[in-house]
Amino acid sequence: MMNRSFLYVPALALGAACAFAAVIGTNIAARPLTEDRIATLPRAQQSAWREYLARSVLQMRTDRAALQAEMGRAGLSAPLIPPSASSAKSIPLDKPAEWYAGAEAQRIADIVVSFQTPAGGWSKNLNLTDHARRTGEHFAGDNSSPVPGVADFDASKDPKWEYVGTLDNDATTTEIRFLAKVAAATVGREKDAEAWRKSYLRGIEYILAAQYPNGGWPQIWPLQGGYHDAITFNDDAMTKAMEVLLDSADGRAEFAAVPAELRVRARSAITKGIETTLAAQVVVKGRRTVWGQQYDMLELEPVGARNYEPPSLSSGESASVMMFLMKMPQPSPAVLDAVRAAAEWLKRTAIYGKAFARGPNGRTLTLAAGAGPIWSRFYEIGSDRPIFGDRDKSIHDDVNEISPERRNGYSWYNAGPKAVLDQYAAWNASRP
Repeated sequence: MMNRSFLYVPALALGAACAFAAVIGTNIAARPLTEDRIATLPRAQQSAWREYLARSVLQMRTDRAALQAEMGRAGLSAPLIPPSASSAKSIPLDKPAEWYAGAEAQRIADIVVSFQTPAGGWSKNLNLTDHARRTGEHFAGDNSSPVPGVADFDASKDPKWEYVGTLDNDATTTEIRFLAKVAAATVGREKDAEAWRKSYLRGIEYILAAQYPNGGWPQIWPLQGGYHDAITFNDDAMTKAMEVLLDSADGRAEFAAVPAELRVRARSAITKGIETTLAAQVVVKGRRTVWGQQYDMLELEPVGARNYEPPSLSSGESASVMMFLMKMPQPSPAVLDAVRAAAEWLKRTAIYGKAFARGPNGRTLTLAAGAGPIWSRFYEIGSDRPIFGDRDKSIHDDVNEISPERRNGYSWYNAGPKAVLDQYAAWNASRP
């Protein structure tokens, strides 16, 4: 269990910035995984991390070389850029079973396979219903920051190579599930079904390859650097990866074709992932709370991500972690304690009598009799007060004080934990 305070630069250290009452600190950049950082680990741990980093570097080179070779064959000086859209929305997982046996699902499945990276993952924000990937077409679209700022934590070292294989925005896990559904539903096209099956099995292998030695998952693999190297609960990246592995290990439904050897490795990865999840639960003054959006992969401390995403406790992601842990058929005492502590934290941080609603000045937090419960996206570790970031890296204690662009362009409050707490009540009642 994590029992250290998280870090941002407090307002008292900012000099003139203290004149603004709502500014409580400045977000600082998360550190990537590097050889120098690995060298600071206990000697017994260094070998596994060095091997992981070397594999990542080699895979990055392999992925880039594959695209470069295609461009050469097509006579291109620059890759073709695929159309953008929400990948997850373009490949639905909630259709009737018979739909996945139909021509449209099979057409999309072929497109999905074509955009799989050499590493076995998928990028995000692709339109996977438009066309099959062409020779020399990039695996990823334009994923650069839409509003780049000074010293933007989201700025890439190479804007032409971003999110080429990621768990962000439901990428990779959604493609795996979609292909598994189509392959399992297909009758009479065994050659095609086998191609889709091989593709989703490669996707499972990708998830296993991306897992850190300590059991966490980065947002992007091969590693891209910056906050993307952090262990990522944000957007449920880590929990959804473990859910795919859990279904694969059990051979559930459309995953019945997962080979026995891969099931064993998936089960082992889940065990490590749960261990890391439990260890990452933040402890304040001896009391378990919940989880942050992302963690330093070596120190397992909450870290910031984009300029406006400070290290903090995260309500939405923590509710998702609770849901995943409650799926364990025989939860250990440690899992029981973690879930119960998280539920108590969510109960005491719920906000009533306020609404984050759109008005003449955009979205603002206002008094609203009878409203709630809602939760702030971020809470300060230690005080549990809601906090909010801005593109200039400033951290505030009042959402109404941040810039209109960020106030209107980010999900600062949500009601999602309520549904989880409702399910928790029944789950807890059935446990010793």
